Amino acid sequence: MKTKPWLLAALLAAALQSPVQAKEPQTYQLAPVSVAQPSQSGPANLTIEQAMAHPDWLQRAVENVFFSADGSTLYYQQKREGSEIRDWYSQQAAAGSVAQLVPMANWHQLGSASLITSPDGQSKAWTFEGNVFVLKQGQLSQVTRSSTAAEDLMFLADNRLAFRQGWTYQVLDLTSGALTELVSLKNADAPKAPQVGKDYKAQEQHKLIQFIALEHQNAKDKFEQQQLLAKQNPTLAPKAVYLKKDKRIASAVLSPKADKMLVALADKTSWRDDQDIMPNYITASGNIAAEQVRRRVADQKPQSQQLMLVELATGEVTELKYDSLPGFDEDVLASVKAENAKAEGKSYESKKAPRAISLLNDWSWANGAIQWHPNGEQVAVMLKAWDNKDRWLATVDFAKKRLVSQHRLHDDAWVNYSFNDFGWLHNETSLYYLSEESGYAHLYVKALNGKAKKLTAGTFEVSSPVLSKNDEFVYFKGNVSHPGIYEVYRVGLKSGQLEQMTALKGSADFQLSPDESKLLLTWSNSVTPPELYLMDNKPKAAASRLTNTTTAAFKAMNWAAPQVVAVPSSHGKQPVFAKLYLPNNYQQGEKRRAVIFNHGAGYLQNSDLGWSGYFREYFFHNLLLQKGYVVLDMDYRASKGYGRDWRTAIYRQMGTPEIQDLMDGVEYLVKHANVDRARIGTYGGSYGGFMTFMALFTQPDLFKAGAALRPVSDWAYYNHPYTSNILNTPDVDPIAYRRSSPIYFTEGLKSKLLINAPMVDDNVFFQDVVRVVQRLIEHENANFETAIYPVEPHGFRQPSSWLDEYKRILKLFEETL
Repeated sequence: MKTKPWLLAALLAAALQSPVQAKEPQTYQLAPVSVAQPSQSGPANLTIEQAMAHPDWLQRAVENVFFSADGSTLYYQQKREGSEIRDWYSQQAAAGSVAQLVPMANWHQLGSASLITSPDGQSKAWTFEGNVFVLKQGQLSQVTRSSTAAEDLMFLADNRLAFRQGWTYQVLDLTSGALTELVSLKNADAPKAPQVGKDYKAQEQHKLIQFIALEHQNAKDKFEQQQLLAKQNPTLAPKAVYLKKDKRIASAVLSPKADKMLVALADKTSWRDDQDIMPNYITASGNIAAEQVRRRVADQKPQSQQLMLVELATGEVTELKYDSLPGFDEDVLASVKAENAKAEGKSYESKKAPRAISLLNDWSWANGAIQWHPNGEQVAVMLKAWDNKDRWLATVDFAKKRLVSQHRLHDDAWVNYSFNDFGWLHNETSLYYLSEESGYAHLYVKALNGKAKKLTAGTFEVSSPVLSKNDEFVYFKGNVSHPGIYEVYRVGLKSGQLEQMTALKGSADFQLSPDESKLLLTWSNSVTPPELYLMDNKPKAAASRLTNTTTAAFKAMNWAAPQVVAVPSSHGKQPVFAKLYLPNNYQQGEKRRAVIFNHGAGYLQNSDLGWSGYFREYFFHNLLLQKGYVVLDMDYRASKGYGRDWRTAIYRQMGTPEIQDLMDGVEYLVKHANVDRARIGTYGGSYGGFMTFMALFTQPDLFKAGAALRPVSDWAYYNHPYTSNILNTPDVDPIAYRRSSPIYFTEGLKSKLLINAPMVDDNVFFQDVVRVVQRLIEHENANFETAIYPVEPHGFRQPSSWLDEYKRILKLFEETL
C-alpha cells in the first residue's frame, strides 16, 4: 500500500516542542561516575550458559521486608532454592543478627507491612490470608475466620476497628468485643413495597380476584413491618445504601468518624472485548487454548466515574459534581484535533464540554486516591482527566456538598503516572503532595485556605515521601547530588532545611522503624545486588549490613563496574546519561566493536548507580567486554530520573528523540571510546525492541545489526493506560500513531535484524511481530530472522529460553560486527 501524501507530510513534520519548560535551574554533574571496583580474585571469564542460568545462582534476595509491631524484629521472605515457593524469616533488627526460619504455623503472628496502629497506640491490627488479627496488651486475637477476605483495615478515631468484606463494612469494639455491621453498599434499586402492575390486565385482576388482592395486602403489610422494625429495633443491621444498579463500585473509603463515606462509581464495562484472545499452542491438554487478553488502545472508549458522598446516619447519597474543578470542560486537545483534521482536509471547531474524570490510579503508590484526615473532619481526593492532561487534588465542602480544588496540575503533554503521592499532616488540616509543575517532582505543603509552600527545589526528583508522626519531617528518596545516585533525605516542614540521611553512593530505598528511631535500607550499587542495612535516624549515621544473600559463585566473578557518563546531546543542553562499559586496553590496537543497549519500559532509569533489574543484560555486557566490545547503555529521552521535559520529549513522536539520542551515543563512542563507526550494533526488549525497530527502519546506516526482543510494532495495538498518555488515542490523534509506530517505516531496513518474540505475551502481543514480519516479506526483504518462544510470556521464565535468545543475539553481533 502506498503512503498517502498527507501522511508523509505529517510523518516528516518537525519535532514537536514541549509547551511546558522546566523552571528549576539546570545543574548537572558531567564527570564520569562509577562505584569502586570490588576486590575479587575469581575466574575472569563468564560463559553465556552461566549468565543465562536460573538467577538462584546469583542471589535469593530478601523480599517483602517489614518491621515487627515493636520494631525489634524484621520479617521478610526468601525464595527457596530450586523452587518458586517463598518462606518467611525473622531477624533481629541489629547488626550481627542471624535469620531464623519462621514455622508456617506462626505466620499469622508476624504482622504485615500494612500493619496499622490505633490512635491511642494501644492496639495493632493486620490481615493474614484475608483474616483480621488484633494485638492488644500483648494478646493476639483472631477477629475473622472466613473465606471472604477482609480488606481496607482501618482504626476509627474512637479506636474501634473497621474493615470490609465485599462491600459490607464491619466495626469491632476492642473493649466489648462486639462486631457490628456499619453499612452495606449495593448496586441495586432500593426495595419497595409490593406494587400492583400498571397494565390493564393486572389492574383488573387485582379488582376481580380477592385472593390476588389479599396476597398483595399481606406482602405489603410484611414489608412495612420490616421497615418499621428496622427503625425501632436497634439490634438489627442498618439499612443498606443503594447505589446506581447500572454502575459498579470502583472505590469506597470510610471516614475515621464512621459517619461518612466517599464512593466512586464506574460503568459496568469489561476490561476486554470478545475478540481479544491470544492463542496458546503449548498446553497440558494438547489443545490450543484461547487466552483472554486486554483491550487495545484503539478500541478503548472514554470512561468517567461519579464521586458520591454517603451520609451513613441517614443513608443520603449526593453526587459531588466535577464542575467546580478548574478546566473541567476545557477542550485541551483542540490543537491536536485541528492538526489531524487539517491533514485530512477538514476543519475542527473547538467547543467546551465536560471531560471524563475519575480517581487517579498511580502505578506506584499504596495509599490510594481518597484519603481522610485522621480526625475524620476532612477528606482529599486525587482526580485525573481521561485525556491525561490534568490532575486535581480536591477536598470536600460538606456543608455545600461540593468539591473544592486545592491544586490543579496541567500538562500539555501528559500528567505523570508517578509522583502523585499526597496526604494529610497528622496534627493540622494541611496537605502535602508531590508535583512536577516546576519541571521536577518536588514536595509541597498547603493549608486548605492558604497558598502552597514548596519544600524542595532543584534538578532532582523526590519520590516515596514519608511523613514523621510529629509532622516535623518528610523523609524521601532523591537523586540530589547526581541523576544516578539515590540517597535518603529529609526536609523540615517548618524550617525547609534539607538533610542528607545516607551517603552510600548507589540506590537506597528505606523504611522508618515504628518508633522512627531507625532507618531500614535496601541498598545496592551497580556491582552489588540489594541487601538490607540498618542505621540510626541521624544524618549520615553509619549503616550496618544485616543480610548477605549473594552466592559464592556470584562473588567469585570479576564483574565490570560501568562508568556513568554524560553524552553530549545535539538536541538540547541536557546531556544523555549512560552506562559505559570499556574493555581493558580499549585504546590499543584496531578500532573496537560496540553495542548500544536500549532499556525497556520507556519511562525507566537504567543508567544509575544502583543494581539493575536488567541483571542478565549486565551479565551479557560483561561477556561482550571479554570479547573486546565497548557497550553503552543510554537513558535516552523518555527515561525516568531526569525531570518532566526529558520524560515528555516523546509526546506524539515516540521513536524520534530516542533515536536522535542513539545517534549522539554513536558519535560519543567513535570520538571517545576508539569505536569503529561501521561495527556498532544495538538491541533491547519491549520498548527497547521498539527502539531497535525504529533505529534500523528510520536510520538505516546507523547500526550494522540489531536485535528487537518482544518489540512493539504498532502502538495502536498496545494498552490504553500507557499509550494514551504519550500518543493520545488513535481516533483523536492518528498522526501521532503513524509517526511513532515502526510498522509504517519497514521499507527502511538495510541492516541485519533479529526479531525474538514470545508467543504467549499478554503485554506486547505476538501479533505485533506477525504483522511486521508480513510487511517485511511483502517488501521482499531478506535481512531479518525471527525466533519464536512458544511457552514464554513478556518476561521469560525458562533459563533455556533466555539462553537461546542471547545465544542468537551474540551470534548476530559476532557475525555482523
